[in-house]
Amino acid sequence: MIMMMISMTIAMLIPIMVMMITNILSKKMINDREKSSPFECGFDPKSSARMPFSLQFFMIAVIFLIFDVEIVMILPIMLMFKSSMIMTLFMPTLFFIMILLMGLYHEWKQGALQWAT
Repeated sequence: MIMMMISMTIAMLIPIMVMMITNILSKKMINDREKSSPFECGFDPKSSARMPFSLQFFMIAVIFLIFDVEIVMILPIMLMFKSSMIMTLFMPTLFFIMILLMGLYHEWKQGALQWAT
């Protein structure tokens, strides 16, 4: 019991110490205006160096990523249909696909799939 408490304490202290050390070492010591500004051959920038980011593009990319991962999860199920009883995989697969379709319908109704002009 005591050994388990000691090992848990060590397991908690080591990550806390590592986080504290990285936090201390990652601080910028000098906040220089020249270093924090964009480089344009020594001149002051004429416009903002930051480009506006389309939130709609980000939402479409996240939705694509989610459905892409879910397709990867469905593919092995199709291979398992050959080697196992169909009814044991049919209901969970149908339930999974129904959840996907409900999520797609929700995103469509929320307007996340329409590209804003």
